[in-house]
Amino acid sequence: MSVALAQYLVFGASQVGTPGPANMALMATGARFGFRAALPFVAGVALGKQLIIWPIGFGLMELAQRVPWAFEALKWACVAYICWLAWKVANLRLEAGGAAEEAPGFVAGLWVHPLNPKAWAMITAGFTSFTAEGTPPFEATLTIALCLLGLQIVLHPVWTYAGDRIAALVAGRPAEKYLMWTLAALTVASVLLVLI
Repeated sequence: MSVALAQYLVFGASQVGTPGPANMALMATGARFGFRAALPFVAGVALGKQLIIWPIGFGLMELAQRVPWAFEALKWACVAYICWLAWKVANLRLEAGGAAEEAPGFVAGLWVHPLNPKAWAMITAGFTSFTAEGTPPFEATLTIALCLLGLQIVLHPVWTYAGDRIAALVAGRPAEKYLMWTLAALTVASVLLVLI
């Protein structure tokens, strides 16, 4: 296959499943409004990533064919960003949210990933690190789009459902620090997997 599917699924799971702006929003939404009320927001977040996958896929694959060194530079820029993000995750602390009037809906969820630098970096890393040279743009983009959508369908509801449980169990306790450092280490490990 032109996309290293197994490796990309491991990388994608490490990115979709670890804390970042989207998962923190999902967790907070689940904690504040409950799982069922948050489902439209969850659906919007999952589908919102498709709004950036397709343009990145076609643009980056074209760039790789015309300017190979720029493609390589993007790969290293994404690796650097994800390592920086891991540092931020390690120092992130959970906070239990207060009640609000109404849960954010589907449209609010659509904009989470287009405004999320982590999403841009992980999608770019997917194309630059897991896609063989010469892969047709449609094939590469469809594969990555389906992989990420599948991972989001599984992992985003987990974050939403477990949001209040995670916050209740570890927020403000010593275990919170160790949890966040473990998640950060998993993020760095996923980057190292890309480089091997």
